[in-house]
Amino acid sequence: MQWPLRSLRKLPFFAHRDRTNRELEEEMAFHRDQAERELIADGLSPAEAHDTIARRFGNDARLRDQSAQITGLWFETVLQDLRFAIRQLRRSPAFAATAILILTLGIGAAVAIFSFVDAALIRPLPYQNPSRLVVLYESIPLGPRFHLSYPDYLDWKRLNAVFSSLDVFEIRGFILQTPAGSQQADGASVSAGFFRTLGVTPLLGRDLEARDEQPNQPRTALLSYSAWQRRFGGRRDILGQSVTLDNNLVTIVGVLPRTFHFAPAEPADFWSIERSTGGCEKNRGCHNLFGVARLRPGVSFNAAFADIRRIADNLSIAYPDSNRDQKAFMLPMTEVILGDIRPILLVALAGAALLLLIAAVNVASLLLVRSERRRREIAVRGALGASRLRLIRQFITEGMLLAFASGVLGIAFAAAAMDLMLRLIPKNMLATMPYLERAGLNPVVLTFAAVVALAAGVMFSLLPALRVSLSELHDGLGEAARGSSSTVWRRFGGNLVIAELAMAVVLLVGAGLLGQSLYRLLHADTGLVPDHLALLQIAATGHSYDTDAQQIALERNLQAHLSTLPGVRSVAFTTQLPLGDGDGTSTIAIVGAPPDHVHREVTVRKVSANYFSTLEARLEKGRWFAEDEDTRKPPVAIINQQLARQYFPGQNPIGKQINFEYDPKRAMQIVGVVNDVQEGQLDAAPRATTYLPFLQRPGSYFAAVIRTTQPADALLPSATAAVHSVDPGLAIYQPITMTERLHDSPSASMHRSSAWIVGGFAGLALVLSMVGLYGVVAYSVSQRTREIGVRMALGAQRGAVYRLILRDAGLLAGLGIALGLLGSLAATSLIGNLLFQVRAWDLRTLLAVVLTLGAAAMLASFLPARRAASVNPTEALHAE
Repeated sequence: MQWPLRSLRKLPFFAHRDRTNRELEEEMAFHRDQAERELIADGLSPAEAHDTIARRFGNDARLRDQSAQITGLWFETVLQDLRFAIRQLRRSPAFAATAILILTLGIGAAVAIFSFVDAALIRPLPYQNPSRLVVLYESIPLGPRFHLSYPDYLDWKRLNAVFSSLDVFEIRGFILQTPAGSQQADGASVSAGFFRTLGVTPLLGRDLEARDEQPNQPRTALLSYSAWQRRFGGRRDILGQSVTLDNNLVTIVGVLPRTFHFAPAEPADFWSIERSTGGCEKNRGCHNLFGVARLRPGVSFNAAFADIRRIADNLSIAYPDSNRDQKAFMLPMTEVILGDIRPILLVALAGAALLLLIAAVNVASLLLVRSERRRREIAVRGALGASRLRLIRQFITEGMLLAFASGVLGIAFAAAAMDLMLRLIPKNMLATMPYLERAGLNPVVLTFAAVVALAAGVMFSLLPALRVSLSELHDGLGEAARGSSSTVWRRFGGNLVIAELAMAVVLLVGAGLLGQSLYRLLHADTGLVPDHLALLQIAATGHSYDTDAQQIALERNLQAHLSTLPGVRSVAFTTQLPLGDGDGTSTIAIVGAPPDHVHREVTVRKVSANYFSTLEARLEKGRWFAEDEDTRKPPVAIINQQLARQYFPGQNPIGKQINFEYDPKRAMQIVGVVNDVQEGQLDAAPRATTYLPFLQRPGSYFAAVIRTTQPADALLPSATAAVHSVDPGLAIYQPITMTERLHDSPSASMHRSSAWIVGGFAGLALVLSMVGLYGVVAYSVSQRTREIGVRMALGAQRGAVYRLILRDAGLLAGLGIALGLLGSLAATSLIGNLLFQVRAWDLRTLLAVVLTLGAAAMLASFLPARRAASVNPTEALHAE
């Protein structure tokens, strides 16, 4: 290290510095010599003249320091301060490592969470003026956010006076024909003006146009940027080429921008044109679309909402059979895209802020302790001529050095934490939140990290500087400084520890509530036994499966092949799996009941005869479906308990008949009542559900449910092979176990993410607060050695010393816990929407936090108390 320093001295700056210093020394010596000669000429002796000039000119070091500022050599003094700060930290490696580690954790956590907040909540959505975009739904008795029908969409578009444009989209799963066979491809169908409403222009090619909606025109689609790269290698000649989606030739006319995403329909590879030629599009009672609209200039959200509600009310009067009790519902686009993730990110950001504050308080307390111990050093430097500004600048240099090192390491820690957090989010859930892919160390996030580090550096610089004033320097040279520093630290350090403990309580309470909520969610009664259930979703497209007979034959063939696999107990089929989004609803009427104008919206599922026994659901009344109940037998239905409670209160529904309002001539007899199988998300209330025999209403899109005697995930490869052995053209997507479906469901993932994040912050906060408490108590003990020695010399027992130290520590812990409980009462209101079957003020959680933190505080205080009780009175008094 010596050679580079000697080389640096050859640089022009250092040559100029050396020359200036020599000139300064010569000038100061000249002025002293001239002044001494004048005093000698006035009659003073040489010794008296020398002492007088020394008093008049003052300290040489201070003069050189002031001259350096005046002559522009401030950079040299900064380098001196920096070298001195590095030496000081090297002399105290334990202090430096502890302070940097604590602050690194705080800065890293804050930066990592802020990167997600920036990606989701700060950076604008990739649309033109996104604040003017809204999403439209139809509201029914089951809830406010349900699909529109195509005829209703046309009426809303024609009759409204508040939207400059209104378009629709439908989430789709396509079957893509490839040389390797059929593959599932995610996508969406949209009306022609959908992307113009969003204000999005294709990267390549053209947008969808009104003529593409005409039946006599070729089918067209746009590619997402990722699908263009992944499926077609980013080839520009893809424009104009055709792909086969659901046995239809579709021409690729454009590629969407790389930055485009539309979370309500993601993940989507293909964006095809929505046409009105299907059977559902001609039926006002068939609901399969969502609306997207742009507000006219000057039209407020409330005015637009009122206008669209007026239209929906008029349609319910005009079409009472299909639109009775149907209302309009509208939300801002930002709320639809970010509504689910916003509370989690805000809770995480609040937790990160508390953790950062705890870390900063801890490091500040360490610096205060260190500044108290350095009072004699500072006093000596002041007595030798160091100015107040120079001493403060030294503290600033040391604080900024700590903050800089912690900031650099914190950014590295944040990068690793971001990667880990993205890995914790299930892939299927992450695909629905594409904006999170923007999280990273971009200029905004790096600026935030720099601001946080700078703020920490300022705090670490000013606190010690304010504690050591020049007016106390002479006291610092005396023995009284020890007693005063002990009193000062017991006051300041104690208050800091109380604040740390209070913040730790808030985080621990939040983590406890979220953890308990997650446990209850994952153990909620779903109406089925999820263990040993393998799931395969199957799509049978093509003319081989157009008729009911062909679809029934396929179902029986698949059941025969899957049932022969080793470890398979039973095989069943359903059109939609449980624990999903709860879609697939219709309106029923009770045959023979007097007209009551009640809108009976129910979830509809088509299932095979042994579906409920495969799920291990419970039959409450009646019977299961029979194996031979196909299209030749009278229509039958099984209902769940919620439907029986809601529409047959106090009655026995067995034997009663119901029909769908869109098919009033086909009455179905209720033959059984099953327990409430959770068709929607885990945190949703059970919905009224009607189950129909799969053989009476078959379809080409369905799921196989397989009960196994072995681990379900081990069966998935052989089950997939068995399906392809029946027909290699069958598309299989999302093979999964029911346990994975439950644990990776959106509601479970949201609760798990929030519980893990806040729990991690709480654990770190607990450790840091205990470190802070230990430091305060240990320092207090070290400053009270004489007092403890006197007490023991006068007969105090070790137990009394234990009680003395633990009582003081217990008082700090008690105040911190009490303030934390009060703070958690307000803070838990922020996570109320994330709790499931748990009250925000849960006594068991609060008691567990109090006991945990109290026990940890006593443990952190025990070691200093033990050291105090082991003091030898003679040695303590002799040392004093």
